[in-house]
Amino acid sequence: MGGMTDDDPQGHGGGIGPAEWLAMNRTGSFDWDLDTGTIDVDASGLLVFGMTPETFDGRPASLVARLDPAERLRLDQVVRAAVTGGDTSYSTHFPIPQDDGTPHWTHVLARILRGADGRAHRIVGAVRDTTAEVSHAAFVAQLEKRREMQTSIVERTTHALSRAVTVDDVTAALTGPGGLARLGADGLALGLVENGSLNVIALSGDSLDVLDGLRTRRLDRGLPLAEAVLSGRPRFVSSFASLGRDFPELAPYLGRLPFQAACYLPLVAQARSLGGMALFYRGRTAFTADERNLALGLAAIVAQSLQRAILFDEERELATGLQETMLPRRIPEITGGEIAVRYHAAWSGRQVGGDWYDVIALPRGRVGIVVGDVQGHDTHAAAIMGQLRIALRAYAGEGHAPSTVLARASRFLAELDTKRFATCTYAQVDLMSGTVRAVRAGHLGPLIRHTDGRVGQPKLRGGMPLGLATVFGDEEFPETRLDLVPGETLVLCTDGLVEQPGTDIEAGLAALSEAVSSGPPQAEALADHLSERLWERWGSGDDVALLVLRRSPDPGTPRAPRIHQYIHQADPQGLSDARAAVGQALRDWGMPELADDTELLTGELLVNVLLHTEGGAVLTLEVLPEPVRRVRLSVQDRSSAWPRRRTPGEAATSGRGLLLLDALASRWGVEPRGEGKAVWCEIGPAPVGAGGPAPGG
Repeated sequence: MGGMTDDDPQGHGGGIGPAEWLAMNRTGSFDWDLDTGTIDVDASGLLVFGMTPETFDGRPASLVARLDPAERLRLDQVVRAAVTGGDTSYSTHFPIPQDDGTPHWTHVLARILRGADGRAHRIVGAVRDTTAEVSHAAFVAQLEKRREMQTSIVERTTHALSRAVTVDDVTAALTGPGGLARLGADGLALGLVENGSLNVIALSGDSLDVLDGLRTRRLDRGLPLAEAVLSGRPRFVSSFASLGRDFPELAPYLGRLPFQAACYLPLVAQARSLGGMALFYRGRTAFTADERNLALGLAAIVAQSLQRAILFDEERELATGLQETMLPRRIPEITGGEIAVRYHAAWSGRQVGGDWYDVIALPRGRVGIVVGDVQGHDTHAAAIMGQLRIALRAYAGEGHAPSTVLARASRFLAELDTKRFATCTYAQVDLMSGTVRAVRAGHLGPLIRHTDGRVGQPKLRGGMPLGLATVFGDEEFPETRLDLVPGETLVLCTDGLVEQPGTDIEAGLAALSEAVSSGPPQAEALADHLSERLWERWGSGDDVALLVLRRSPDPGTPRAPRIHQYIHQADPQGLSDARAAVGQALRDWGMPELADDTELLTGELLVNVLLHTEGGAVLTLEVLPEPVRRVRLSVQDRSSAWPRRRTPGEAATSGRGLLLLDALASRWGVEPRGEGKAVWCEIGPAPVGAGGPAPGG
């Protein structure tokens, strides 16, 4: 480092002048005379262009002869646009191919000198070799791209696994759509340690199904994944041939796998070895330090997710098992119908609900059905539910009326001093007659699916929830009588099937009604249909108890078909629907000539019931299998008052029902039926010797 001398006025040490500094930095200058079409380039500039002063002829075209034609055209367009556009300068980058074929990037920064008239005369500027800068920028960009890709892999995998609750959810996130892409791999194997074995619970990727025979085996060092689990150290494999040498048992499978590299990673969370994960790659032949760290990070994320999922599954199994032990183990068989029950636990880990169902055999061939819910979601609620279910079963089995059963159950719950209450709906059902006596304690009422698929929500008068009713001294649980005709279905459920936080319960009830209407008629099939349609939709946040009771249909025989239909007093449309059903049935049975008279009598008999009694009516239409086929129409109600014959005046609007019976029916009569009566008539040719009403009519 010599000092400055008198011969060095610019202060450059060692005799190095401006030209030498430019040359050392691969930078030169040029002066382009546009009038003569010649360009003067110094030695450093010519070096940037890959030329020497001896080989350069001063022509601009010779200077850029090495450029690719497309690059020459682009450079010419840049210069021409600057000159003709009135610019005072321009700047551009372009690659110059070298003798060895590698491109050297060049940067030109030029100034355009113009005369007084604005016309360009000269262009002067600097030319610089920027290959090192471009290469460094490309390296930095590539490095940044790899880091962004690795960050994306971690973020996407973490996001997907954050929603995984169960072990099945974890495997679905890793192997489902986009799972391998999130991991940046072409194949995956996931194994869990269980009772001294390594069970591969997931295989994803092309051709990995060839490893199905190795899914479950004793945990030893015979396979690379098991070896990684036992040693606790990852294994990065850049050659499958080496795997065959180290693990002979795996060698027969390697030829059928389209992968070049793999990494086998132990899954460890809180010092507990959960299993192992293998990632397979097609185009990779080595693992950089960053790629190894990424694989280890992914293993840690998967291990944490699996630990949470395993704990959740264990807690859920405990909660579900506890709940199931408190529900009835066996549903009694019934005569005259079919029953299906379902229970779904909430997806809430150890939390246990108090929902329950029960089916109770009662005296005189009846059956008691109940669905209820104890307040709370914990083991205490489940324990109370078990006690209350047994107590209610005992009271019902003693033959008490439904109102008495709930009153005693309320007293029992209050005496437990638990500060918990319960809601329930209980019904005694006589499947022979179709009579249902139902009571409700702060719970949802039932739905009834009619034989034509319509669904009704009968209004059940209700009492207070069990326990609270006794505390407040109001143990009144009024009964409501319903009628199930053959083929109709009663549906009871807890609010978990129809209620979702933030949603109107009426929307849930409407969805339940639609699902009941569109489902199959059989009890078991309908229960499955409701579980699939509704529990998965919005019942997963709460326990669900469901009971479906169907009275056996009575279609008659091919020679004597029969239909039944219940018409509610509060359903005006039911009268019109019943008349239409009667007419359609007679046409289907090949008796259209009787349709008009039968429809007219159907309307008269039903109107009489709906206007003059306090309940609905059960309509039965059947064909009598005699040589001369006739139909028998019967309308049953709960009133004990028999119809009276009247003589209406010309202006009277009622009193003609029995006159129509006399005129249109070949026979008619009235019969006592349990708590009410049935008015029946036969339409068609009268039997020999018959005339007028039947005895007692």
